[in-house]
Amino acid sequence: MASHFSGVLQLTDLDDFITPSQECVKPVKVEKKRGKSVAKIKIEDDGSYFQVNQDGGLQKLEKAKITLNDCLACSGCITSAESVLITQQSHEELYRALEHNKQMGAPQKVVVVSVSPQSRASLAAHFNLSSSDTARRLTSFFKNLGVHHVFDTSFSRTFSLLESQKEFVERFSRQEQDRTALPMLTSACPGWICYAEKTHGDFVIPYISTTRSPQQVMGSLVKDYFASQQGLSPEQIYHVTVMPCYDKKLEASRPDFYISTSETREVDCVITSGEVLKMLEKEGVSLGDVDPAPLDTMFSSVSGDELLRHAGGGSGGYLQHVFTHAARELFGEEVKELTYKTLKNRDFQEVTLERDGAVLLRFALAYGFRNIQNLVQKLKRGKSPYHFVEVMACPSG
Repeated sequence: MASHFSGVLQLTDLDDFITPSQECVKPVKVEKKRGKSVAKIKIEDDGSYFQVNQDGGLQKLEKAKITLNDCLACSGCITSAESVLITQQSHEELYRALEHNKQMGAPQKVVVVSVSPQSRASLAAHFNLSSSDTARRLTSFFKNLGVHHVFDTSFSRTFSLLESQKEFVERFSRQEQDRTALPMLTSACPGWICYAEKTHGDFVIPYISTTRSPQQVMGSLVKDYFASQQGLSPEQIYHVTVMPCYDKKLEASRPDFYISTSETREVDCVITSGEVLKMLEKEGVSLGDVDPAPLDTMFSSVSGDELLRHAGGGSGGYLQHVFTHAARELFGEEVKELTYKTLKNRDFQEVTLERDGAVLLRFALAYGFRNIQNLVQKLKRGKSPYHFVEVMACPSG
């Protein structure tokens, strides 16, 4: 009995950005029976598949299904225990927390929602709104549901970028004494981290930046600084983040980010851009119809009507920020604009800083698992020429 694999499947239900579905690389096993001629497949208008038998009869075929147990958007297979943690995080859990607060005599929790700039941008594009207008309307929408505070994670992203700059300069200075100091690999993508830990373990982990992702920086700020400012303990806050990536649910569940003294997580629940859409649909409103509300000022990165921006895309702009800072800090060079050189494909590009024909800095971005695997193989062979690599599991970052 021969085994064959289907063509490309589409990740529709797992599509966290509000964009066309990504291609899935999960192979689906199809059993081929001997002694039968090749059957014809008929596709109906509703997308259902039928096998046309030799006698002209039609047999409906089941569609291949992909769940979070099979694939966590882009980080590969996850364990059953991890899938349980993920199912505990959804917009339904947020609704449950809000309903709990409405019950008489129930211990009240302060509900905080932190919205990522990537999710805000995709929702802005979906509803044809400006980024700042989207932020204000989201604030109004969540507060009308019973949320107490709505923050923007641009503040924590800036914090993460600054820490990454500092860490790179420190690693660059000790590269002669520590062979794993460089290349420094970014740590903001949980899909990449999940893959690195499970597949390459102790070999690749020393190369990975120790800087927290913007989500977890925000988690620490909310459950520590914000809590103390409000006279609250960490467990009295229910912290929700709105993120563009399902992998962030797994990141929030990591034991690293559990506050054992308070028996609470820094981020209690992660919902995606698509789940915010489901909430809007459930409430029967369009974001464009929601009256805007003033933004919360703590952790705010707002100046006038403009939210803090950076030149990066979904990746967060780590390469650009670290490169320009390192060029100035280490070599006194002011880099106004980066020139990216595409190598094997558009998801593998490099940027160099040269002086008198000598390369001072060589940075790269590696997006998608094909490029990540090539990067790791170069590291293992001692052939990686890079000082810094911005690594993202999803194609296009």
